[in-house]
Amino acid sequence: MDALLGIFALFALLVIGAPVALALLMSGALGLWLVGGSQLLVGILGTTAGSSIQGYEFATVPMFILMANFIISSRVSDDMFNIARVWMGRTPGGLAHATALTGAAFGAISGSSTAAAATLSATSIPGMLKQGYSPKLATGVAAISGTLSMLIPPSVAMIIYALLAELSVGRMLIAGVIPGILVSLTILATVAFLVWRNPEHAPAGERYTLREKIVATKSAWSFIFLFLMVTGVIYTGIATPTEASAFGAVGALFLAVLRRTPAKELIRAGVTTAQATCMIGFIIIGALVFGYFLTLSQVTQTIIDTLVNSGIPHIGIIIMLVFIYLILGCFMDIIAMLILTVPVVYPLILQLGYDPIWFAVVTIVMGEVGMVTPPLGMNAFVIAKYTNIPVGQIFEGSIPHVIAHLIAVALLIAFPELVLWLPNTMDG
Repeated sequence: MDALLGIFALFALLVIGAPVALALLMSGALGLWLVGGSQLLVGILGTTAGSSIQGYEFATVPMFILMANFIISSRVSDDMFNIARVWMGRTPGGLAHATALTGAAFGAISGSSTAAAATLSATSIPGMLKQGYSPKLATGVAAISGTLSMLIPPSVAMIIYALLAELSVGRMLIAGVIPGILVSLTILATVAFLVWRNPEHAPAGERYTLREKIVATKSAWSFIFLFLMVTGVIYTGIATPTEASAFGAVGALFLAVLRRTPAKELIRAGVTTAQATCMIGFIIIGALVFGYFLTLSQVTQTIIDTLVNSGIPHIGIIIMLVFIYLILGCFMDIIAMLILTVPVVYPLILQLGYDPIWFAVVTIVMGEVGMVTPPLGMNAFVIAKYTNIPVGQIFEGSIPHVIAHLIAVALLIAFPELVLWLPNTMDG
């Protein structure tokens, strides 16, 4: 009964519009008080804040967010889109392909999905619309390409999952590389299919000479520099993820200064980073308090025992979880989804005998789907805000990519080594 009251309080607070962090903290506190009284509640509240956000690896969150904000301020993304645009040339749907490649490149040096969507709205969508692309095609590919920042390292979503499940941040980030490439290719293949089916939705682009392509590629050094500063040093073991995040933030600041970014833009990047970090820290504190409640009230173990002993094949439980994430993604953002589900799903995956990093990547890809599905797909609303295109058109343009992503998820489930091979080659 105590468990039901705590869970009911959580959903009631979420329904009336309370912030996720506050809803988790209040309902978790209520549940702890019901389970163990005020002494237990005060003890957990007194230690949770320090233990959750003073950890060494939590520093990766503000550093990668700061890195993303410096990248946006320095407009490195403009160079990335220009390179992709020139190389794709007169390829059918060239600018749409360039948008997908820019999203992948931006994801490799930034962990923020909404920042990626906002950047693509400014860099790629105007060019596609001006050239005569269908608004649905243009906004759909931009919305889904922005989600690659959640999967390709450095990813803030992957870091939060690792912190919640107490997994290796380094292995978690590297595990996203090959699935990130697979999903990027999935987006490109979807664009190619859509253009083949309706060629009039994507007019042919401008042709560029080999010399022009080589000249455009010279600006790729900044992307390569940042990628090596982060993912390269993590994979080779030169630095820990926390150290690599600091390298990335300093490297992004260096590029911003080199490009003579105004001081006010750099200050704004710092302020935005502080606000986002405080929000995420507060959410993690609330999640841990609620997680303690679930553990002490035996809710987690009861759910696990029920599913494991239900007779349902293990792969059937995995498919059921994927379907649940598909539904949850329609109503909440990826951070809230992870906060609510990881405390239950992580021990369940261990009990079923699956690798938790593998399923974490599957979860993140499902989170990508949630970012572009109605009614609350965050990336769709970001693009609608920046382009003044009705959000309904953006959702409609994203549907083919959602279907393609589900096929990619099926491949990741069928072939776990797509996720696990690269992190298994790391030292330690």
